[in-house]
Amino acid sequence: MAGGSQGPVPPRRRDARRNWELLVEAARAEFAEQGLEAPLDVIARRAGVGNATLYRNFPTRAALINAVFHDLLTGTMTAGEEARTAPDAWAALNDYLQAVFVTLAADRGTNDLMTTNLEGIDALQAVHAHNRETMDILLSRGREQGAVRADVTTEDVLFALAALGRAVPALMAATASTTAAPASTPAAWRRPLALFLDGLRASPGVPELPGSALTADRLGDVLTELGPHRASRNVGG
Repeated sequence: MAGGSQGPVPPRRRDARRNWELLVEAARAEFAEQGLEAPLDVIARRAGVGNATLYRNFPTRAALINAVFHDLLTGTMTAGEEARTAPDAWAALNDYLQAVFVTLAADRGTNDLMTTNLEGIDALQAVHAHNRETMDILLSRGREQGAVRADVTTEDVLFALAALGRAVPALMAATASTTAAPASTPAAWRRPLALFLDGLRASPGVPELPGSALTADRLGDVLTELGPHRASRNVGG
């Protein structure tokens, strides 16, 4: 930078920054309500700007998603760090997955992001890598402590969690209009998650899992197919 102060920010720059903030705020709200395939022209209208302003700030849908979620997924990584150091691997696995599903239930956009494989989302890649490493650690320690069945792999767990996680919005929507407890609460996912966790327990006499586990590459393909499929297209797609 050249010597001297920058002086006051030109009004045009302030306006541009404000438009960027309005678009991110509108996108966050639309993604929460409709998921990551929310129409981008609706986001522009909600922000009170034109489509050209949206395109100028975010030339791809992935760029907009990255801006919205850049700082919103750190809680999952923090929960993972805490789980890694807990002495009881089974309790840590339970607590960690509870924290993950709280995040999945928060809104549809976060759920889309965490249960699928989307290209070009920088904020997501670190979270996926950290989650995988956390699961590796917890499952390995769980097997050593005799709590987790020996034949389950990290890919088995990540696939099942993604499939179950994708169902969370539908489960919550289906129970939201009822008054019966506890299914009508935001924690309606706790029952199927508990059932899934029970299937991971080491237990005498349980037959081995059939077939072969997914490889890491095949798991990535499956998560990509889960969608949403427009997330990496140009912002107008």
